[in-house]
Amino acid sequence: MVVKAAVVQAEPEWLDLQASVQKTCRFIGDAASHGAQIIAFPELWVPGYPGWIWSRPMDPVLNVEFVKNSLVVDSPEMDVIRKCAAENEMVVCLGFSERSGGTVYIAQSTINSDGSLLVARRKLKPIHMERTVFGDGHGPSLCNVAQTPVGRVGALSCGEHYNPLLKYHTFAQGEEIHVAAWPPVMPHPGGKHSYSMSQEAVEAASRVYSMESQAFTLHSTTVISTKGVEKLGTAHGMVFNTPGGGASAIFGPDGRKLTNNLPLTEEGIVYATLDFDDQIKEKGLLDCCGHCSRPDLLWLVSNTEEQKSVRSA
Repeated sequence: MVVKAAVVQAEPEWLDLQASVQKTCRFIGDAASHGAQIIAFPELWVPGYPGWIWSRPMDPVLNVEFVKNSLVVDSPEMDVIRKCAAENEMVVCLGFSERSGGTVYIAQSTINSDGSLLVARRKLKPIHMERTVFGDGHGPSLCNVAQTPVGRVGALSCGEHYNPLLKYHTFAQGEEIHVAAWPPVMPHPGGKHSYSMSQEAVEAASRVYSMESQAFTLHSTTVISTKGVEKLGTAHGMVFNTPGGGASAIFGPDGRKLTNNLPLTEEGIVYATLDFDDQIKEKGLLDCCGHCSRPDLLWLVSNTEEQKSVRSA
């Protein structure tokens, strides 16, 4: 099987749900017109990553605006995106802030090419300052791989790519195409700044993910412009303080990059043709959930049940 994949590198419509939905559909239509069968969007594409959380302890005004413009899974806005996926016969992997009751979650959905919603998952553990805004994911979020016409598609968000157990659980579901969703990522500036979330490091994480899983990895990042910096009020913060952040790419099952880089500040889509014979070849060499595993010595136990706040004794 051969599949054409598209990965978005673009700036969100910051804190604007309706504009975010419209822009999402424009990218889906554009990718379809170029023959793509699957498209991947970055982390919190709708309505943009709340970068101010890394600059100041609280911002109640922006936080209210952010929550109000987050996406409800069962909503007219999601229905518009699902209809767009169906009209363009496109598998859509969407990163968004999910609003559920009074809480928001870092979420991802896989929408099938017929518009059906196959996966709606939440980031299991938001990292560091993200916990000031977002809730934890739940058991069903571990079920993050789904069968689609373009293969078995899975997804993880940002720092989840540094969690070995979560990665292995995803590999074990027979993933063939992986969506790695990230926020804007900047080149490391040197000095004592943390390297683990730099452009170089997160690209390495997605590349290694491909080598470990033998899956094609769709590595999607957002862009932030001067407009975004002003909207988020992050000009004097440690991150999200300058234009850039674009680093979208597609990696083959042996880790090689299949796409050319767009400029850090440029919006666009990167494309690659995924030949599943390459995956068969790499699985023959290394299959950590198959012939390279030792489940008699090492195994993983998971709990995929939702732990409800109110339940019968």
